[in-house]
This record gives sequence, structure tokens and C-alpha cells, in this order.
Amino acid sequence: MKIEDYELLLQLHRIKTIRGTAKKILISQPAITQRLKYIESHFGGVIFLRTPKQLVLTALGETVLKHAEEVVKREADFCDHLLQQDGNRVAGTLSIGASSLFSQHFLPGVLESFTKKYPSVTIDLVTGVSDEIRDSSGQFHVCIVRGEAIRTMVSHHLFEDPLHLMDTRPLHEDIARPLIEFKSDPAFQKVLEEWMAIQPQPAFNRSIKVDQFETAKQLMKRGLGMAVLPESVSRDLKDFYSIPLEVDNRPLSRNTWVCYQEGLRQLLQVDAFIHELEKTRWFEEEGKGID
Repeated sequence: MKIEDYELLLQLHRIKTIRGTAKKILISQPAITQRLKYIESHFGGVIFLRTPKQLVLTALGETVLKHAEEVVKREADFCDHLLQQDGNRVAGTLSIGASSLFSQHFLPGVLESFTKKYPSVTIDLVTGVSDEIRDSSGQFHVCIVRGEAIRTMVSHHLFEDPLHLMDTRPLHEDIARPLIEFKSDPAFQKVLEEWMAIQPQPAFNRSIKVDQFETAKQLMKRGLGMAVLPESVSRDLKDFYSIPLEVDNRPLSRNTWVCYQEGLRQLLQVDAFIHELEKTRWFEEEGKGID
């Protein structure tokens, strides 16, 4: 058994389907199916039941998955130990879990600068909704999330991102307009619901829901409705109508945090990356953090 086999089992358990796993790790479904047959043969039994909707762990599978987690963690700890013995050279793998919004608008600039300085560091990156990153935070050296910090980790505040209601029409018309909502974590939804609860009627129809903030932005730009957008994704929309979201004269915003486990800054690549984040001036250029 190779370490990649154990990692494959963990991915299958996490994603629940062979198709989804194939898409995630960029390997064909037949190749994953064949590899899984070999692994199950190695352990002498069925690890996953293949139901029409998802993969379900068997009793043997639960035992094997626990072993897989231990193997993968021991391997990562061993690699980290070797890196700590490598003097002052910044190298090795840096695993990052980052929110989708941060990844699209800020992370490319940060990684461009970081990898130029430290070309020996290999970037292992996963992006997703902040709650997804929180749920799998133990897999990463560094997590970058929006909303609330991860309470079980050391957290540093990166920046505050004010929220604005935007539209192609004046925002005080007495006509109910479609509100274009996008998928986000419960903390953002709570902020939005708090604001909507105090709006006069008619205000909007909650009739359009999309999977990403960028889709909401593009639909709004074409006059299909209004959208609540963070400042970080709307800095190029200067010709549109906009008002800041407020509750009791208190501006509503989203905070962005970098979080990591206590002691991980002893790894040179982790310390260097967090330093890169801490010294970035986030809103000095539109949509991109710079030195």
C-alpha cells in the first residue's frame, strides 16, 4: 500500500462518490474504481458499499479509514520533522485551505509574491465556502476564512470587508426588485437576514439564488436584480447604484482571518507564508493584495 492509496480512501470518504472524487483529484473514474478494487483486495473485504447516491463505509471500512488517517498524519508529521532539521531553507509543502472569495480576489497575488521568494515550497491548495474550510481545518497548515475565526486555532485578523447593496437602478424605488443571493456560510446568511428584517416593504423578491458571488455580480450588472456584495468584489462597479448595509447605524461587514494550529509557525514555510499575509496591503490595488 502506498501513501497515495490511503489518501484516496480519505478523499472517497470525504466526497462520498467516485465521480466527485475523480473530478477533485483529476484522475479518471475507471482508474479510481480499479485502484479501490486493489485496496479492498489488499484488506480482504469491502470498504465502501456502492449505493446509487453515495459511498457508504462498511464496518471494515471504518477500521481501514481510521488506519488511513493515522498513516497520512504520521507521514505529514515526519515530513514536517525533516523540514525543521533543514536549517534556514524555506522548502517543503505548504497546505492551505482558503475561502472561495479570498482565493479568487486576493490569494493569486499573495501566492505569486510568495512563490517567487520561496520557489522550493510546494503549494497544496483547497478552496471552498468558509464553513467547508473550518470543517476540514485539521488537514491544512493554514486556513483563511471569512466571518468568524476558527476558535480552536491561533487566528490573526487580515481585513474587514464592508457589505453593499448594489443595483443598476436607484435603490429607493417603491418597486420590489429581485434579490440575487449567492451560496455562503450561515454566518453571512445571518448578517443578511438581520439586515433584511428591518427593510421597508416592498423591498425585494428573494427569487434568484446562485452558487457563487461572481454569478450574482454578473447578473446584477445586467439589470436582473439587486445583490449584496462585499467591497472586495465590487470595487470595479463604480458606475452602479450602491448603499452600505447598516443595522442601527452600524455598518455590516465580513472579517477575513488567517488561522493555524499552535506551534505550526515553527515550520519555516508556514511562518513565511503567514508573514506574507500579514504585510500585504489588501485594498491598495483593486481586487489584489500587494506588497
